[in-house]
Amino acid sequence: MMMESSSVRGAGESVVFLGLGSNMGDRLSYLSYAVNQLEKEAGRVAARSSVWETEPWGFEAEELFLNMVVELVTTLAPDALMGVINSMEYRLGRTRMKGHGYQSRVIDIDILLWGDRVISLPGLQVPHPSIADRRFVLVPLCEIAADTVHPVSGKTVSDLLKECDDRSEIKLFSRVV
Repeated sequence: MMMESSSVRGAGESVVFLGLGSNMGDRLSYLSYAVNQLEKEAGRVAARSSVWETEPWGFEAEELFLNMVVELVTTLAPDALMGVINSMEYRLGRTRMKGHGYQSRVIDIDILLWGDRVISLPGLQVPHPSIADRRFVLVPLCEIAADTVHPVSGKTVSDLLKECDDRSEIKLFSRVV
């Protein structure tokens, strides 16, 4: 069941959209665990998209990805949230091989949008620099935040999806995680 975005927040809270993906092992369980851990460690998951099965983007792999987007309401600063995400990915067994480009992973969590903010920190660019090029991000993001405006382009997520040149196959896998 798709949940609508509920961006109501209190003082000091930010609305952040995160992209989650997995193409190794029990992909759905990794996504479910990551969403649960985000609630325990980073804030309130206010909305979650369906889970979509997608082709690998930017590299060849035998296993397809499961991807989804969550809306997180958090009091954490961007660098603190990145610390939580990196720790969570490490605990789940994600390894990063420097200089090898894209690769299969048990879990990948990207900060896509942080309200209307533009953030540039070492290791963190928000909005995510490739958001407009990736259907596996835009389809689930559009599901829960179609009218959200990209703070750089000024276009809605729905418009970005309509204009996206990526023609990778994406199909509904599960309505819940």
